[in-house]
Amino acid sequence: MSQPSPKPQQIPVVVLAGFLGSGKTTLLNHLLHRSGGSRIGALVNDFGAIEIDAMAVAGALGDSTVSLGNGCLCCAVDASELDQYLERLAEPALGIDVIVIEASGLAEPQELVRMLLASEHPGVVYGGLVEVVDAAEFDDTRARHPEIDRHLALADLVVVNKLDRAADGERVLGVVRTLVDRAAVVPATYGRIDPEFLFDCRPSEERIGQLSFDDLHEDDLHEDDLNGARHSPHDHTGHLHAAYDSLSFVSPGPLDPRRLMTFLDSRPEGLYRIKGYIDFGPYDVRNRYAVHAVGRFLRFYPEPWPAGGERLTQLVLIGSGIDTAALEKELEACRSDAPHADEHGMWGVLRYVRDPEEQGADPA
Repeated sequence: MSQPSPKPQQIPVVVLAGFLGSGKTTLLNHLLHRSGGSRIGALVNDFGAIEIDAMAVAGALGDSTVSLGNGCLCCAVDASELDQYLERLAEPALGIDVIVIEASGLAEPQELVRMLLASEHPGVVYGGLVEVVDAAEFDDTRARHPEIDRHLALADLVVVNKLDRAADGERVLGVVRTLVDRAAVVPATYGRIDPEFLFDCRPSEERIGQLSFDDLHEDDLHEDDLNGARHSPHDHTGHLHAAYDSLSFVSPGPLDPRRLMTFLDSRPEGLYRIKGYIDFGPYDVRNRYAVHAVGRFLRFYPEPWPAGGERLTQLVLIGSGIDTAALEKELEACRSDAPHADEHGMWGVLRYVRDPEEQGADPA
């Protein structure tokens, strides 16, 4: 089955946080190199607002950065000012698919997330908090900055980076897993994580008439990582797909909204993203529901069924260390053959549908 690519009305905004030297910029550079046909907008370090084409070299960032002095996003701006920067990147003409905020190493992630959830810009949606950890310096960083435990507890995805430099990487991974709250924990070297964790990569055939950065540097990326270390092009130990699991679920019949909400409310540790379309059958015969879930954040987007198309529920679940067989069984149990709708059955779903005219904080 081809994976569905829901196109919600809003651009996901991902917060990329972590203490100084953890590898945030390396991870962002990696995403730029491996973004497929997707376009990434970024607010970087000293809060420079820039547009980044997937073809652009990561080094082009430097000349486009706008400094705000102390470089700490959560201190330098408030929610309304953040909206002004997001406005520049959410301009439809730019065709941005995802926005990444690379926070200062001393920023407070909770404040950044709060500002995003309080955003009044209708064109963006919270895309998750990604916390980057330096595995080699984890113990020392935690001793100097005990607040790292709180940051990890808030994260939706934790990238345990620089495992190649850590003497006891498995122990660090184990400690991090005890500190998170249902977040996916992904091991990495040189910031290499699969972009599908964060956003939907457009297939290469959509890039008609141009080459992406991927096309130009595919061979180089097999041989040279972003930090200059060399690997054999036949070395498969660093394959990105080894770090995550995915499940594709298709149901020709509708799902029961109450059962689905029970499933979503109890989704397990490590399940980072859920995307796709849901058929609620008699509960809403006119619309299918695009779903956007990242970490604990959830939103539904009702939209009319395409004329003449088959009515299917199509979901893709992405996570790290998830039991895909168990998740599939739980989703199967959400199927419904009821001919009539329960009058109050959709209430749980509608809590996570944002009125296009609504402004202010998200109810989630």
